[in-house]
Amino acid sequence: MNDYPKVWEEPVRGGYPDPSALALSGLDRMRAMVKGQIPNPPISHLIGMRPVEAGVGTCTFLTPASECLQAGTGHYAGGVGALVSDAALGCAVLTGVPPWSVISTSQLSLSFLRPAGPWSGRLSARGKLVHTTSTVGLSEVHVEDGEGRLIAHGSSRCFIQRLKPFETEPFVAKEVVALSYDTPDPYLRPAHGKSIPSHGWAETSGLEWARALKNDKAAPTPIGVLLGYEMLEPNEGAVTLAMQTSEWLCNPARMVYGGALANIAHDAMAMSLHTLLPKGTTYATLDLTVNFVRPAPPDPGQTTASARVVHKGRTFAVTNAEVKSPKGKTVATASASWMILEGRPFPDQRDYAREFVA
Repeated sequence: MNDYPKVWEEPVRGGYPDPSALALSGLDRMRAMVKGQIPNPPISHLIGMRPVEAGVGTCTFLTPASECLQAGTGHYAGGVGALVSDAALGCAVLTGVPPWSVISTSQLSLSFLRPAGPWSGRLSARGKLVHTTSTVGLSEVHVEDGEGRLIAHGSSRCFIQRLKPFETEPFVAKEVVALSYDTPDPYLRPAHGKSIPSHGWAETSGLEWARALKNDKAAPTPIGVLLGYEMLEPNEGAVTLAMQTSEWLCNPARMVYGGALANIAHDAMAMSLHTLLPKGTTYATLDLTVNFVRPAPPDPGQTTASARVVHKGRTFAVTNAEVKSPKGKTVATASASWMILEGRPFPDQRDYAREFVA
């Protein structure tokens, strides 16, 4: 990673809601965000995710299909689905809460239906409130590509907390002045790192690639460069993957965005399975479930995800993972199931692009 840009060392971009916004209902807060009257948080500047619609029980976020989000296969891994959908799931619940209320995600679950990648144009996450009580909200999400084709479907459970009202100035509904920077936001920059060409998958086993990453003998993936991944412990059926923790990952509550935690959990589990696969073998995420244990502040250091394979058959596998903060506290646990296609290499990303155009 020494030769690649370190986004997490740059001054953070974005902002957070003024406390006066808490006096608004959740729906009014979301509508203010859509109108640009509340600043976009740092995670929005990192990956380009923006809210574009908010209604009663509905919320939509769009994320450009940046090359910076590519995995080693050249397409987006399943964790990107969580990365782009967690905001829509939570904010759909937020639209149903009264003033002086905040939410926190307790659980996120996604099922994956088709691959996506830089050829997808954009990813839209359309959240919908399913049910809410005074303390818990349930929502669902449809993740679609730029042609409106369904990429993934999921659901989320959120806790709702009522705050004690406090004295504050009235919220002023005016557009936030956008700051100018000498460089584009990270997702708009040229992608660094490399995806493994199709012949590379045919010549290298998963364990060989993981060990090469550990020993800096293989180039990191574009999303690995963007998020500051480091392979710590590659073993057969178990790996520990680290991510640089910084304020760039923060949501409007100034905590590490749940989608980022789900993403590293997924990628660690993917690598743990990959270490057991022979050369030229395709695998894909079928589903991902993440339980969030506690809020994760952006403490300096590394967030780690330790993953292992629970079961591996000829065509099906199950994995789990534990995500810890830089201070060593468990912030999330996760599980995923996978499809294995032995002897079948990953298609070239151009094949996906041709399908998208067709």
